Amino acid sequence: MVQGLCPSRRVCLYPTMPLLAEWLLCHSLVACLLLHSLALSSTTAGLHGANTGCSESCYCSESADGGRVVRCSNMRLAEVPHDLPNDTRRLYLDGNLLTTIPANAFAGLPLLNELDLSHNELTQMEPGAFRGLVPSLRSLDLSSNRLTTLEPEVLGGLRAQANLTHNPWHCDCRLQVAMPRLDLEPASLAGVVCHTSEPKDVGVDTGVPFVMVAADLDLCAGLKRTTDVAMLVTMFGWFAMVISYLVYYVRHNQEDTRRHLEYLKSLPSKLDRPEESSTLSTVV
Repeated sequence: MVQGLCPSRRVCLYPTMPLLAEWLLCHSLVACLLLHSLALSSTTAGLHGANTGCSESCYCSESADGGRVVRCSNMRLAEVPHDLPNDTRRLYLDGNLLTTIPANAFAGLPLLNELDLSHNELTQMEPGAFRGLVPSLRSLDLSSNRLTTLEPEVLGGLRAQANLTHNPWHCDCRLQVAMPRLDLEPASLAGVVCHTSEPKDVGVDTGVPFVMVAADLDLCAGLKRTTDVAMLVTMFGWFAMVISYLVYYVRHNQEDTRRHLEYLKSLPSKLDRPEESSTLSTVV
């Protein structure tokens, strides 16, 4: 009966051992091999999940073109998730509570070509927020946030088609200087519609795309005048300080000169006293 459990002696080791011992040894070896295979499988699955597994706060799917789509919409997220799959091609973070985008927020997503950040509470994006996305990103949605200005250092040379509508843009000298330095597609800049402006007496119409008025208005003129006045005040201050120093220097030298002259005048009288004393000594 026991011999039938291990019919092939080619598989079993130590043919001189009792048959029961051979059967136990065979099954022990098989069990060890199975455990080793399971351990390798779990380790491989763990490594694969660490690189391409879906974020805990999002839903993942595969698009028709084979790219990974990650949807984190309306999840009340206050920050960009840190466990996004690195093979993500489309990322939807719309409808959350994001107030700022920190630097390197998407640095681990080299394949990302579409990013939706609309309908959040964004007021600030740090320099380098989109670092690493310049070669791949083609679509960026920043609509319906609370952005007031754009900085070239923030976008980092992005050439994507951007949706910038429905933000309270503040049209001022800072924005006018930044706009020509942006590398976004020209049509994207039409979404920058002035909500407020500075200086207020320039006459920027609210509700008008900034690109239509920026060419005709110089929002930096007032700043230049303020800068010129500040430079004049500074120069006048330096001039007054130099004059004060010269006056002090002259007065101080006059006082030293007067004291020196008085000292020189007193020298002959001091020299006469030894002569008088010598004369008296001679007479005596």
